[in-house]
Amino acid sequence: MVYTAIRFERAGAVATLTLNRPDKLNCFTQTMIEEILDALGRVAALDSGVRCLVITGAGRGFCSGQDLGESIASPSGAVPDLGAIIDKSYSPMIRALRGLELPVVGAVNGVTAGAGVGLALACDIVLAARSAYFVLPFSRIGLAADGGATWTLPRLVGHARALALTLLGEQLSAERAEQWGLIWKMVEDAELMGTARDLAAQLATQATRALGYLKKLLQASTANSLDAQLDLERDIQRLAGRTEDFREGVAAFLAKRAPKFTGK
Repeated sequence: MVYTAIRFERAGAVATLTLNRPDKLNCFTQTMIEEILDALGRVAALDSGVRCLVITGAGRGFCSGQDLGESIASPSGAVPDLGAIIDKSYSPMIRALRGLELPVVGAVNGVTAGAGVGLALACDIVLAARSAYFVLPFSRIGLAADGGATWTLPRLVGHARALALTLLGEQLSAERAEQWGLIWKMVEDAELMGTARDLAAQLATQATRALGYLKKLLQASTANSLDAQLDLERDIQRLAGRTEDFREGVAAFLAKRAPKFTGK
């Protein structure tokens, strides 16, 4: 696929996916989402060699949400089926992103709005530039929220804050987002991509299968009982114990040297 709405680049084991409609603050179109899904499929392939993914936006914003001109446009003037749009676009994108068995670093720059918030929060470790902000303005145009935001928000910041953010549609600064635990860390604007790349390079040298297993465990923990989670820990630890990286980690520990993980 030739990408027109995103850029996809790779440097060693680190891939970078950049939303690339800067003149529109990287708002989503169906074309962009199809390209994101294609790129995520390439990353997920067992033989891809990618061990960490960075997601960011070109220009002044990370993602300003859905392109409303596209979503409401209809030659016949018919009311659009927004549920069908979600089934075709946002839900597959968020599922694919959260299902990646490798770490994903979100580098949030500028405005992050609507479904763009859902995309950012679906990343595993989220960095935000000081000038960045998050806003869920759905209620201002008579809509509910989507992009998985209603699932992630209350788990990250609690019910009261999630409810206020969605009902009021107020902007949340990067500084406050860090204080509330919505993101991992706020950094100065000029340092955002350097910090994200350094973090991704570090993660790409780690035991990739183990990181993927950790993601599965933590995602499952929000719905599991303690007994179910203990059983899942047992099952996944059994798998981790069969990896080449586990053998290398133990050998390096006993030899008092740094491990050389391969992600296998």
